[in-house]
Amino acid sequence: MNNILIIGAGLSSSALIKYVLKNADAKGWHVTVADAEPVKAEKLISGHSTAIVAWLDVMKVNDRRELISRADVVVSLIPAHLHLEVAHDCIKLKKHLITASYVSQEMYRLGDEARDRELIFMGEMGLDPGIDHMSAMRLIDGIKEEGGQITSFRSYTGGLISPESDDNPWHYKFTWNPRNVVLSGQGTAQYIENGKLKYVPYHRLFREKKLVNILNEGPFEMYANRDSLLYMDVYGLSNIPNIIRGTLRAVGFCEAWDALIQIGLTDADFPILDSGNITYHELLDAYVDQYNGGTLRERVAQLLNKPANSLVMDQLEWLGLFRKKKIKHNFATPALILENLLREKWALQPDDKDMIIMQHEVEYKKDGKKYLKVSSMKLTGENSQETAMSKTVGLPLGIFVKLVLEGKISSRGVQIPVMKEVYEPVLRELENEFSVVFNEKVMVQ
Repeated sequence: MNNILIIGAGLSSSALIKYVLKNADAKGWHVTVADAEPVKAEKLISGHSTAIVAWLDVMKVNDRRELISRADVVVSLIPAHLHLEVAHDCIKLKKHLITASYVSQEMYRLGDEARDRELIFMGEMGLDPGIDHMSAMRLIDGIKEEGGQITSFRSYTGGLISPESDDNPWHYKFTWNPRNVVLSGQGTAQYIENGKLKYVPYHRLFREKKLVNILNEGPFEMYANRDSLLYMDVYGLSNIPNIIRGTLRAVGFCEAWDALIQIGLTDADFPILDSGNITYHELLDAYVDQYNGGTLRERVAQLLNKPANSLVMDQLEWLGLFRKKKIKHNFATPALILENLLREKWALQPDDKDMIIMQHEVEYKKDGKKYLKVSSMKLTGENSQETAMSKTVGLPLGIFVKLVLEGKISSRGVQIPVMKEVYEPVLRELENEFSVVFNEKVMVQ
């Protein structure tokens, strides 16, 4: 096997493509990067002799199948809801499939067919999900092997802006799919605390953030991921009384994002009539028309029950929501309008550096004593192209592609990376070659 097809050349693809091209000559690999915008892919392969670019509209079935038929391993970096189209082709054409996205129930239903065809369908092979699973399982397996009984598992990850590039009141910029950021948290989060189920619906999620301390980095805000309970059995933590997985943001972010939710600007379910011809000022005015008197800022503050001179109102003003500037996007939903505004305001500048922070906190009992083991990782990007996000999403994919092509993976069917044959070599190479290092500290409680 030596033919790799990478579908998608977006924000998180550069480190993956760079990795496979670096290995391609020595290992005899042939790489095809397919995208609807071939110019982006051309820039990423930089004329490499073993790589070619192909135009692909992933919904063009015949074109998609033609490219997949020539590959041995397919890496799909397209939006998650489209992976299933690629997966059905990989089943039919007997090709291995790797993605960084959460594995859907529909994808899991392909498990028997993939296993029957001796295929590897590996999902959640990026950062979060991905490195979080692998580093958590290494930690959990290690504690169990030493005789520890785990009573609490907390895991937090944040794709953030590095302090030297933090120049806006939100303390945030885009390093991954803006659409996913705008829609993040929708649904109901669920986790277990002190043996009790906890449910947090979307309209309360950012309001009920928690403050967490990350080793050597200070406090961050954390909001709960949608479903921490999915991973109890996967991690071997059935009946554990405490489990939560969450996303990290800078202090002050969650209150301001909650304001956008309360106004209605993250709603992706209905289009705004004539949105291309109205201003942001007119859009917000339509949301607060029932509040009497004062400026638009003052009426929005009334809606949010906040002082008009509060930091949250400053954050909304900085976005440009009170400006009399035309939206220029026809028949757009509020979420799409917000996304397009944020794409401009939260864009990485050429020399900006992003930052990935991940921390696991595991409480356990051993020999009659209680312990807390904390495992933390921080990685800073180099610039707007060589981002920490791209590295931590793309490198695990690349390393796993290599393991598959070298015949070192025995697991078949639809999987996520929680088995030793995957996490040990992937984490070892990330640490030894790319400085993705977890530092551990154990404390007696």
